[in-house]
Amino acid sequence: MAPERESGRERTLSGATATTRPRARLDQPRTPRRRFLPEYDPDAFGRFSERIARFIGTGRFLVWMTVVIIMWVLWNIFAPSDLKFDEYPFIFLTLMLSLQASYAAPLILLAQNRQDDRDRVNLEQDRKQNERSIADTEYLTREIAALRIGLGEVATRDWIRSELQDVLRELDGYRAAGPVVFPAERPHGRDVDDR
Repeated sequence: MAPERESGRERTLSGATATTRPRARLDQPRTPRRRFLPEYDPDAFGRFSERIARFIGTGRFLVWMTVVIIMWVLWNIFAPSDLKFDEYPFIFLTLMLSLQASYAAPLILLAQNRQDDRDRVNLEQDRKQNERSIADTEYLTREIAALRIGLGEVATRDWIRSELQDVLRELDGYRAAGPVVFPAERPHGRDVDDR
């Protein structure tokens, strides 16, 4: 009796009554519905249609089709009357060829649609790859420019050598002029230059 009370309490709390349908639980999957149409795997069907379209587009298919039609016509012309299955206007042959064409055209279109989808995905991937390549190239260009600017400010061996030679020339000029008095050697007190 207690479980009925709890379920009754749940019904009154959720707002459902005995006349309304109880709410479906969200934590459990729905029961599958009965379907009247046949189910199929679209990807498997697409692969199958591509195989057929590839075969129809080959020379081997044209050769086999020509052989079958010639044998059909020859059999129905030269075979004994009781073994012929399609007399001269070859209506059954026409029916078979139109049936083959009516199935081949949609299968070829389906294969083309799948190829278009693959091409679209490949184009999108190529576009993203190109964007990444452009971004990488721009980054590397900025880095090379920064390195060139940095190298312009770096002292090279020749520049240091020329600066040292200039310093040596200056020192030789001071030696020739006489003793040099450095500021630390001057007497303490006010100097004329301090004003």
